[in-house]
This record gives sequence, C-alpha cells and structure tokens, in this order.
Amino acid sequence: MSVFRTALAASALALAAALPAAADVLDTIKQRGTLIVGTKADYKPFGFRDPSGAIVGIEPDLAGDLAKRLGVKLELVPVVSANRIEFLNQGKIDVIIATLSDTAERRKVVQGIDPPYYSDFVNVLVAKKANITSWEQLKGKPVCGTTGAWYNRDVARNYGPEIVAFDGSEKPLFALKQGNCVGYVYDQTFIQGRLLDDEWKADYAMPLKGILEAPWMIAVAKNNPKLQAEIEAVQKDWFKSGLIVSTEKKWGIQPTEYSLKMHETSKGAATN
Repeated sequence: MSVFRTALAASALALAAALPAAADVLDTIKQRGTLIVGTKADYKPFGFRDPSGAIVGIEPDLAGDLAKRLGVKLELVPVVSANRIEFLNQGKIDVIIATLSDTAERRKVVQGIDPPYYSDFVNVLVAKKANITSWEQLKGKPVCGTTGAWYNRDVARNYGPEIVAFDGSEKPLFALKQGNCVGYVYDQTFIQGRLLDDEWKADYAMPLKGILEAPWMIAVAKNNPKLQAEIEAVQKDWFKSGLIVSTEKKWGIQPTEYSLKMHETSKGAATN
C-alpha cells in the first residue's frame, strides 16, 4: 500500500509540474491591449458621469495614467460599494480604483496595493435647518447610508442613529432630499464634492468633524504578483510626482493631509 501511495504521489507531482502556471492578470491585460478598471460613477469628484455620459473624475484620471504606463487602452466599468470586490474576483475587472477603504476583512479576499493611495474621514451631510452640531445629536434619528460601507455599523454603535442603507450614493441623496433622513453618512471627500454644487450648498452643510479616518487602497485579485508589483511602482511615482495632489486640485478638492504628506515624504526620500 505504501508503494502504491508513493507512486501515486509521484504521479501527482509530475502532473502538477507539467501543467502551465496560472497566468498573471498583467499578461492578460497586455495580450488584450486593454486595462479594465472598476470605478465609481456616482461619487463626484472621484468618479461620476459628465453630460456626455462618460465616467470622469479623480480615480478615472488615475486609471488613465496607469493604463498609459502599461501601454494599453483603458476601459472603465461602473461599480458600487456592494459589488466592486465581487466584480474583481469574478474577473469582470482587472483592478479596483473605487474609493475602497483598506480593512483587514477586505485584505483576506483581495490583494491591496501598498501603501494606500489615499485616506479619508467619515462625515455626514445634513440639512442646515436640522441644526445638527454634534454626532451625539444623531442618536435615535434616521440617517441615510450606502450599502456595503464598512463604517455604517461603527457609526450606529458609537452614536446611535438608525442607519437606512441604499445601494450607491444617488438613492440615499434622494432620500435625504425627500426628508426621509436627517443626514447622509458617507466619505468626507464625497460630501465635499457635493457641496461644490449649487443644488446642495444652499441648503445643506457638513458641520461636524470627520471621524473614523481610513486609508483607501487600489486592489487586484490575489496571486497576481506581476500586476501587483507594476501598480505599486506606478503608485510610488504618483506620490513622488504629486500627481494625486494635482488631480485633487483639478477636480476642486482640497488636498488631504495624507496626500500632501505622501508627496513630501516621497520627494524627500528621492533626494536623500
């Protein structure tokens, strides 16, 4: 029996050695000639549709720069918080650049690109007439949220609002306007983007201090070391050149402390 098992094991090893290694997604991208990136289409100014219907914004610009450096065309696929990781692991997209917060749970199912390319706070968009001046005032009140946002549970536990979650960001914004919620809890940069628009800045505000700072990561499917290494090299150059800072300014966002810090640190490291 032991001889049989030894022979069987040897045969299995020989078969495994004969099989081709699984192709890195980078090879597929180069052969296809197109990089497929999942990005938001409802998250101004990070990813939204312009009047022609094209997806534009900070993250589409970063995706475009990545595709250019890889020497391929770019295809953008709209995703939302609830489906972006699923799309990646199903092979519908090659890369996620879609306001993806970096959490331990997500690192179990995707490969994050290090270091994170961005960092943001959680905040709440409220009607000025609600006179909300502290997070504690949200206790027991309905607050709109986005399905799949990691911080919904933390906000509910720490401050006591009733989170009413919707897919994407347009539905909770509509519910807020309809008076179904006193506020919309979401990423601070998204709220800043909305307050650039006349339809929001007249009657709504972001009066509270941001909480629960979290880094954002670009992600690829696991076991793609070549693609991971390529994107990490590109991202390091974004920090060094200040591309993220300049892209924030281009789209009307005040550069975050994280973006400025990473740029300054990268410049300093390059000159030492």
